[in-house]
Amino acid sequence: MTSFDSSPQLNVWRALLALAVVFVMLATTGWTALHSHGEDTPLEASLSKWEHGTVDGHRLPDPDSTPARLAGFFATLDAHQRSRLVHNYPLAVGNMNGAPVKLRYQANRIALGEQRKVELKRVHDNRLSSAGQDQAARRMHRYEALMRGKRQILAFDPEGSGRVAEVFGDLSKAERVSVVVPGVDSDLLTFQRTYRKYSAPVGMGRALYKAERAASPRTRTAVIAWADYTAPSGLGIDSATAMRAVDGAVRLNALVRALPGRAPIALYCHSYGSVVCGVAADDLPERVSDIAVAGSPGMRAANAAHLHTSAQVWAMRDATDWIQDVPHLEVGGLGHGADPVSSGFGARVLSADGADGHAGYFEPGTESLLNFAEIGVGAYRAVHCAHKDDTCRKGLSATTAAGRA
Repeated sequence: MTSFDSSPQLNVWRALLALAVVFVMLATTGWTALHSHGEDTPLEASLSKWEHGTVDGHRLPDPDSTPARLAGFFATLDAHQRSRLVHNYPLAVGNMNGAPVKLRYQANRIALGEQRKVELKRVHDNRLSSAGQDQAARRMHRYEALMRGKRQILAFDPEGSGRVAEVFGDLSKAERVSVVVPGVDSDLLTFQRTYRKYSAPVGMGRALYKAERAASPRTRTAVIAWADYTAPSGLGIDSATAMRAVDGAVRLNALVRALPGRAPIALYCHSYGSVVCGVAADDLPERVSDIAVAGSPGMRAANAAHLHTSAQVWAMRDATDWIQDVPHLEVGGLGHGADPVSSGFGARVLSADGADGHAGYFEPGTESLLNFAEIGVGAYRAVHCAHKDDTCRKGLSATTAAGRA
């Protein structure tokens, strides 16, 4: 499920603002501290093993090296050496920015298989409660689904609620790349859905990829459904603050800086995902050509200029989206600031006709999805503005788009 998809939302949001003092008390008394049991997570264990590993007698590079250095290292290896690394350190390689994307797909398939076996044992572990066994079964089935067919899993971390990212299209040959950044309640188990599938990251990514192909069949595009950050769970303190967004912004910047090639990158940020994109904005590389937000509670900025980005900033909100009733302010760290679709914010405001609420922006047949697709292929003159004066297209042309490509 994507962010803020419940009611009564406005009353909850105001209650959260009133809880600011309580939050500070909890934080200072340590009640919100996380307790570690001192055990490495599966990803940490794989990275630790990598740090002590070798290939043909040579030490492996620091996994925290720059993507360029890691890419250079993998370029020196032959197919057999790469295969050994994938099988020996699947989670490390599968999440390593700088590793060839196809190698990451292979590594994550192996890692998913290994974690499936872990959950299968838990399903039959009588020491677990029935709820625990059911949860293990759900995770096992999710892993099986992610391994099905030729799915391209770019990132996978089973720890906690889980993180995952999937690619649609050929990322290595793409002329334009799109990244979908979802909001609250985006995790491993909600990564894809059967009911209301376009409100989940996989449905969003697939719909956008198909729409971009329809908008410009000759343009080689790739779309990343990116749930590779720890999103807030439900309407609570985490969703009312930027705490999760700060970590997400670091991870988002690491992703875009490590993507292969020089293709322009467009970010599509839904609900709390727009907070992530707002926090990340001033650190984004210049190849990020567009930031488009939908159903945004705010971007932690007073206006588009304060995002300090060279990217075009777009915003949309459906007339029936309840998030319009959320106070767009920031008090003591709670709230996310100015409304991106307001006239004073300075974003290019797009039509979201047909989106029907907070979770419908990627539904096929909507102007919101069509607008996303036109931005994704650089067809700026084809977008539909929210207002009849067409101000959202002012100063943009096909030449502008081509120049960014």
